[in-house]
Amino acid sequence: MTTTKTPPNTDFRFKAEVKQLLQILVHSLYKEPDIFLRELISNASDALTRIQFEMLTNRDVLDSDAELAIHIEIPEVGEDEPKKIIIKDSGIGMTKD
Repeated sequence: MTTTKTPPNTDFRFKAEVKQLLQILVHSLYKEPDIFLRELISNASDALTRIQFEMLTNRDVLDSDAELAIHIEIPEVGEDEPKKIIIKDSGIGMTKD
């Protein structure tokens, strides 16, 4: 198995019609509208578990002092601007490919 390092602070943006995507997620996949948020946090937690495993099994891949964290931010926006919730984790997850 080949492990590829992702440079720190690499930001991959998923481009889509966010409003449409959220409508589909919230109304089609989940009975309760707030469950999709719990799912995103759960995915971030899984990414941390995965990187923790890599740190224990392959010390050449990752810095053992790296911060493992989930950051949730709700930035203030103007009254007419769309509201945002930003969930960031320092785990291993999707690759650019």
